[in-house]
Amino acid sequence: MTLGVHASWVLSSAFTGWIDYIVANQDQFLSLLEGHLVMVGIGEFLAISVAVPAGIAATRDPRAARIIENLGAVAQTIPALGVVALTFTFLGLGKAPTILAITLYALFPILKNTVAGIQNIDDSKTRAGRGMGMTNLQRLRRIELPLALPVIFAGIRTSTVLCVGVAYIGVFVGAGGLGVWIQSGLTSVNYDVMLAGAIPGALTVIAFDRGFSVLESLVTPEGVSREEMADSGAAA
Repeated sequence: MTLGVHASWVLSSAFTGWIDYIVANQDQFLSLLEGHLVMVGIGEFLAISVAVPAGIAATRDPRAARIIENLGAVAQTIPALGVVALTFTFLGLGKAPTILAITLYALFPILKNTVAGIQNIDDSKTRAGRGMGMTNLQRLRRIELPLALPVIFAGIRTSTVLCVGVAYIGVFVGAGGLGVWIQSGLTSVNYDVMLAGAIPGALTVIAFDRGFSVLESLVTPEGVSREEMADSGAAA
């Protein structure tokens, strides 16, 4: 085998070896991928459940806004591995400490975008709702949240992409996920195994990013305007 042919074979192996490893270990790969996505999904759901109501509360009270936004910023500055290390002592090994870290990291982008989305709504729209006799809750449900939805979705999109990476630390507390193969590859110095754990995670990030991009396009202000006019007509 000539040097050129050998170099070509090595390069080809580097680009396809991780695929061969996944194909040869399909069941394990699907199990690790499922565990990874479950942790991201639960953490993101918890973050949305906390951040969106907190963001709404922040727009109603300037003092609450400062406190909530500061807490959200602090939560994101704590290293994810530090969260796992501190919490596994009372949460135990497994997915719970990793889900907590994911939740904390997802909070701030969603919180920040919820506040920004509601605060940037044109005052004339909320005044129109007030003029039609809408209560605060009705204005929130029919005007503010629909108009802020694209911005809120952008925060969810950002946090989800971020948290796919955070979920990799779950391997250190026995939570599973794709980090298992990265750790295994590092231990055995096997690049195929490392890439088999890393590249699907990168592809998952791209898939989530594109998926949320489509969702954002479906909740554009133009669509909201039509819905809002229909609601206003019904209210009138």
